[in-house]
Amino acid sequence: MSATPRTLLAALRTCIVGQSEAVEGLALALIADGHLLLEGPPGLAKTLACRAVAAALDGSFKRIQFTPDLLPADIVGTRIFDQHESRFDTVLGPIVANVVLADEINRAPAKVQSALLEAMQERQVTIGPSSHALPDPFVVMATMNPLDSDGTYALPLAQMDRFLLKVNLSYPDGRDELEIVRRYALTQTPLPTPVATLEDVRRWRSDARAIHVDAKLLQYIVDLVLATRVESPYILNGASPRASLALVNVARAFALLAERDFVLPDDIRAIALAVLRHRIVFSHRLALEGLTQDAWLERTIGSIHVP
Repeated sequence: MSATPRTLLAALRTCIVGQSEAVEGLALALIADGHLLLEGPPGLAKTLACRAVAAALDGSFKRIQFTPDLLPADIVGTRIFDQHESRFDTVLGPIVANVVLADEINRAPAKVQSALLEAMQERQVTIGPSSHALPDPFVVMATMNPLDSDGTYALPLAQMDRFLLKVNLSYPDGRDELEIVRRYALTQTPLPTPVATLEDVRRWRSDARAIHVDAKLLQYIVDLVLATRVESPYILNGASPRASLALVNVARAFALLAERDFVLPDDIRAIALAVLRHRIVFSHRLALEGLTQDAWLERTIGSIHVP
C-alpha cells in the first residue's frame, strides 16, 4: 500500500519532540513543491528535522554550512581541468540532492545567495557553459538564527520571496523538554526509517493539485494579499502575487494532510501567517510602537471577511 502524507508526519514525530508547526511545515513544503525557512534560537532541532525528512523518504541529503568565505562554486560545483584527457570535467556541488539543508543561510554574501537563488527558482544550476537539472523532488530547507547577528548578511527580498513558508520556532514547554531529556540525554537521536519513497512525494503533489478550491476562496486569498499592500505607516512593501499562488498551493497541501479533496477557509487561515510573514517589508515604526510583525499580520488576517 502506498504511503500517505500522514505516514511521513508520524515518522517525523518519532524523533522530533514538539515543534508541531515545524514538522507540519516540512510536510507542507514537500507536498506543495516549495522551500522552507526555519528561524529560531540554536538547539531547537532545526538541523535534525531536515535530516529526518530525507531519512523518512530514503532520499539524498546534503548539508551546506553557510559562512562569510563561502563561494558559489562551493554550492553549485565547478569545472576541473583533466590534464591526462586535456579537457574540463564538471564536478557537481552539494546542491544536487533531494533535501538540501542550508544552515545559517544569512551568513553568506550576496554572490553565494544569487547562486542559490537559481537553484531554488529554476531547479537547475549553471556551471560554465552548461546547465544541470536538479533531482525531483528538490527542496531547500534553510535555517536562520535571529539572536546572533554578528557576521550575517540580510537576505534579499527576492530570495525571501522564493521560500514557500517561514516557520518561527520557539523554546519547548516544560513537558516537551522533559520528554527530550528522557529520550535523548544518554543516546544519540535516531533518524526515522524510510516510510515513503520519492515517487510517493511526486504522487502527493499530483493529488494536491487536483484538490478543489472554490472561487470564493480564491477571492478570499487575493483579498488577504491585497490587504498587505494597503498604504500603511507600518508597511514598506506588501506581498507579491507569488504569495497568492503560495497560499493556494499550501492550502491544497494542508487539505491533503487532512485527507480532504477540497479546501476550507480554515485551511487558508491556518497557513496564512507562515506564507506571508517573510514576504512583507515592515517599517521601523512597527517596533517603535511595540508591535510585532506576526501580531500585525494576525490582526490584518482577522480583519478580512471569511466567505
